[in-house]
Amino acid sequence: MAKRDLYEVLGVNRDASEEDIKKAYRKLAMKWHPDRNPDNPRAEEHFKEAKQAYEILSDAQKRSAYDQFGHAGVDQQAGMGAGAGAGPGGFGDIFSDIFGEIFGGARAGRSTVFRGADLRYNLEITLEQAARGFETRIRIPTMAACGSCGGSGARPGTQPQTCATCRGAGQVRISQGPFSIAQTCPRCHGSGSVIPNPCATCQGAGRVKLQKTLSVKIPSGVDEGDRVRLSGEGEPGVGGGPSGDLYVQVHIRPHPVFQRDHDDLHCEMPVSLATAALGGEIEIPTLDGSARIRVPAETQSGKTFRLRGKGIRGVRSHAPGDLFCHVMVETPVSLTPRQRELMQEFEAISQEDPARHNPRSKSWLDKVKEFFES
Repeated sequence: MAKRDLYEVLGVNRDASEEDIKKAYRKLAMKWHPDRNPDNPRAEEHFKEAKQAYEILSDAQKRSAYDQFGHAGVDQQAGMGAGAGAGPGGFGDIFSDIFGEIFGGARAGRSTVFRGADLRYNLEITLEQAARGFETRIRIPTMAACGSCGGSGARPGTQPQTCATCRGAGQVRISQGPFSIAQTCPRCHGSGSVIPNPCATCQGAGRVKLQKTLSVKIPSGVDEGDRVRLSGEGEPGVGGGPSGDLYVQVHIRPHPVFQRDHDDLHCEMPVSLATAALGGEIEIPTLDGSARIRVPAETQSGKTFRLRGKGIRGVRSHAPGDLFCHVMVETPVSLTPRQRELMQEFEAISQEDPARHNPRSKSWLDKVKEFFES
């Protein structure tokens, strides 16, 4: 299962204080502890996820590495496999990471193999590219094994050494009265090993940040928010685990003419006052070129013309959508004296028989008059 953003897991901002992180974890631990959710099979999964997020974000060094490089920048062996002292169902592990205490029982075994996290890349494209599909190349940051140390994190010629404090266990145990208390080893931070001579190239991380170029094929008909999956191109796994996936998320730029509604397209079609009154033919653009529409006489603003098949054929559609052209009758501006004179003459003639020349206006005025008289 892909690893989520750690801040999102705990529900805190990236600039959250140590105290805020602790409070958020305590709340989630109480909510998802398996003992309190015996009928919820996913409770233990949520509980472990919150615990893992807290282990990293509560450690300044690990948090800094995570903020810079994501999951790949964190030594995941240090905290991702630590089990609770009382087992997954023990009550004591609710507060183990808050107070540094695990009551009773032996430390559970740890797995050191993890699948790499999934990544997301936001790709902005044009409406034309979305309609036709295309292939492009993207550059993304990635983490790769350090070539200088072979991924060990130790300077060439040296090796990581077993932590002398915990003898490789990753934990130290302290007895306090009748309780056996286990704490993450303060020296190796739970990894069980230390690197006395860090590699100068990767600073002991065992990985370096690189840029890689990938080819992405965007299918025709993609819509806003659609994702293209590149299998195995996410963060590399840990301990031989498989790499995560890269999801290229599509965002479509606003178009100067068209607005998309699923497979249909809409556009506003400005028409002059004379053309709307007398009728005429106008040319409108489509994604395939242009088309001509016959505007009948006495066309009103808001009338819609439908061009079948001139929309977009979606990724999962069998046929393209339609293009809807909405008439917008344009009022003349910046009139010359002669134009103004003609308009005034036209208005005077129209008012001689308003019911005939302006039926909508006459009907509306009648309704207003009836409203005030009632």
